[in-house]
Amino acid sequence: MSASASAPATTPTPSPSPTPTDFLLTGAFLLTSSVVSDGAGGCEGSDGFEDITEGAAVTVYDASGTVVATGGLGESTREGTTCRFEVLVPDVPTGRGFYKVEITHRGTLQISESEAMSGAFGGTLG
Repeated sequence: MSASASAPATTPTPSPSPTPTDFLLTGAFLLTSSVVSDGAGGCEGSDGFEDITEGAAVTVYDASGTVVATGGLGESTREGTTCRFEVLVPDVPTGRGFYKVEITHRGTLQISESEAMSGAFGGTLG
């Protein structure tokens, strides 16, 4: 009778999860002045705020002022006299420390990388 030796079973070592190289910046932008209905169930700006509307440009810069990602204002919701927009910017690169976020041409707001990655961006105009 012959005995066959089998190799001991091995459990594969899990590979460490790769560090993400980019993320989706999310948050909210509030327009608090000159808010009107957009005719599609949402809202938008008027009287000098016509550029604040769904799809308006959102630009993300790094500390040196280089554009690193672009996105837009998402769905709008009217809350009394305020218009709330979702902010959605895909493919923001990690490792920059902090970012400057600009809604259309209205100036930048600074946010730390940890805040940006956690969906904590928030801005107000009006």
